[in-house]
Amino acid sequence: MIKANTTISAIKQTIKELNQKPVTVKLNLGRNKFVTFSATLSGIYPSLFTVCPDDKNFLGKTAYSYSEILCGRVKISERIAE
Repeated sequence: MIKANTTISAIKQTIKELNQKPVTVKLNLGRNKFVTFSATLSGIYPSLFTVCPDDKNFLGKTAYSYSEILCGRVKISERIAE
């Protein structure tokens, strides 16, 4: 379900604030399959953003569009450094 008060511009602003910070990425792959990994937000572009996974053996996709966050396929949260 899409939240009524969330817009692409609000998502872009949130991603911009997380630039070069450690984040946790949770991907919804469908059919109750989820992948969660830790990464660093590495690049921000007009239509997508990129993450650099901390695990160098990670073979998944590392570029995501802002609409994937809007529709709930990708969730990004700031990781607290311990």
